[in-house]
Formats: sequence, C-alpha cells, structure tokens
Amino acid sequence: QVHLVESGGGLVQAGGSLRLSCAASGSIFSINTMGWYRQAPGKQRELVARIGSGGDIYYEVSVKGRFTISRDNAKNTVDLQMNSLKPEDTAVYYCKAKISSIGLTWYQDFWGQGTQVTVSS
Repeated sequence: QVHLVESGGGLVQAGGSLRLSCAASGSIFSINTMGWYRQAPGKQRELVARIGSGGDIYYEVSVKGRFTISRDNAKNTVDLQMNSLKPEDTAVYYCKAKISSIGLTWYQDFWGQGTQVTVSS
C-alpha cells in the first residue's frame, strides 16, 4: 500500500507565496517522476510541474519563473514553492508520483487527496 499526503494549501492574497509539500509512504521500492497538478472549478486537471528522479524539471508555461519544484529522494517528498501568486492559480492542487511498489517490477501512478489553494485579488 502506498499513500501520498499533501499539505500547505490555504488562502493567500495576490502576490503572496505558499509552499506545498507531498510525502509518499508505504511499500515503496522506487519513485520515478513526481509532480504537481491542479484543477480549477469547471476545468480539466492540468500539469503544473514535474521532476524526474534525475532532477529533470518541467513547468507549465504560466507558472515558469514563479513556481519552483524540488524533491528529496531520501525522504520521498516533493515540494512546490509558489511565489507571486495570482487569482488564476486558485485550484485544488494534487501530488502525483510514479512508484514501483516492493515486490513489483512496474511503476504505477499514485495521487494525493488534494489541497485547496485560493488566491484572492
């Protein structure tokens, strides 16, 4: 059994900052890509940022220069530092990780429960 738990969401004014954290736990053998997605009301879930096991990083164009993704492979965690937040960043943010569980030879996608980020104007 593998679990992803997010923390760090909340309400912030435009221009402010928040830091999201996600910790993976359970029967983990190996973690490949870790990332953050978001879903605003009435919209599809979209990729915000992801980081590979080797440190390769991708950012969605609207967050480049404002958000920073990082991971700690020893702790099985991934963080998202969000600066210069805008009202359009308001969404539920989800952590996702490609994890190979102990005893298995393939990777599966696991999701966190989501954390609300609200940016007021």
